[in-house]
Amino acid sequence: MTTINKEAGRPESAITAESTSPNGGREKNGESAPAMPPRKKRVLLAVLLVFGVIAIICAIFSWLNSRQIEATDDAYIDGHVVTISPQVQAVVLKVYVDDNSIVKKGDVLVELDPRDFQAALLQAEGNLAADEGKLKEAESQEAVSQANIGEAEAELAVAQTNADNSNQDLQRWLALDERARSKQELDNATAAQKSTAAQVMDAKAKVTSMQAQAVYAQMAYLTAQGDLKAAQGALDQARNNLDYCTIRAESDGVITRKSVEPGMLVEVNQALFSIVPTDVWVTANFKETQLNNIFPGQDVTIDVDAYPGRTLRGKVESVQNGTGARFSLLPPENATGNYVKVVQRVPVKIVLDPGENDDMEHLLAPGMSVEPQVKVR
Repeated sequence: MTTINKEAGRPESAITAESTSPNGGREKNGESAPAMPPRKKRVLLAVLLVFGVIAIICAIFSWLNSRQIEATDDAYIDGHVVTISPQVQAVVLKVYVDDNSIVKKGDVLVELDPRDFQAALLQAEGNLAADEGKLKEAESQEAVSQANIGEAEAELAVAQTNADNSNQDLQRWLALDERARSKQELDNATAAQKSTAAQVMDAKAKVTSMQAQAVYAQMAYLTAQGDLKAAQGALDQARNNLDYCTIRAESDGVITRKSVEPGMLVEVNQALFSIVPTDVWVTANFKETQLNNIFPGQDVTIDVDAYPGRTLRGKVESVQNGTGARFSLLPPENATGNYVKVVQRVPVKIVLDPGENDDMEHLLAPGMSVEPQVKVR
């Protein structure tokens, strides 16, 4: 029969079944639970101590490393993108590249129909030859006009001499006594004086006319010179247009966004495709609070998200003189509205060491995400 403990309010059999053993274990049905041996306790404490020491060492190492490194995940591969466009309007004959083709500087990319431009070149060469002939003709006319001026001036000198002699003869006849001269001789002298004076006037007019013709010849020569230069310019343009029918790569790189096919009529400045050069760099947007220890020339290690396990090397080249927000489409105006201080980011340009982007199977493309770490100490 089970007795009821009045103090505890439960049966004594239950108390007996769950009594506590002297060594701290719980007894059930009169049996005591085994206690952990002291040796195991010491091993457990040693393991916990080792893990604690390792955690402290890792924390110290991480703290020391954080003092030597400035890192950011707001970074990407940057580079130039060269858009290839035709300089002339023509029909596409051949296309030698496709998307993601690797090209070298000077490689032929596209050929345009050159027939119209070959005809224009022949016409320009003919115009140049004609203008060269006109220039020589104008040069000859100028020389002739100068010679005519010399001849007219010589005739003027002769006429002036004859006029002077006639005038002197007339003056001598007039100085004689009327009884010592005849009226016929005086009339002859007067007529000779007037005739030579008229010859002088005619010679002067001829000199003036020759001078005017020389000015006209000189202007014609200058005009011919201008026409020749214009023809030379047209010839050079025709040659350039013919050269433009062969589109070549301006730099090493990879073809992207191809949109040209044979038979298309392409327009001037129409985008055919783009070339992404292999000369790339890293633009890292560091917080302004990280810039105190970042200077040009510091070594950088770069992890590329696209190629896990591949670490690149580079150096800090420059720090942009202005935050990214300041050069955005709508820069912030802190003088208006409520002001909330936000940590700004400043672009830092990091150039890769030589040979870091020579692996053609793992090329770095603009826009790829990277994580640079700048060694500041």
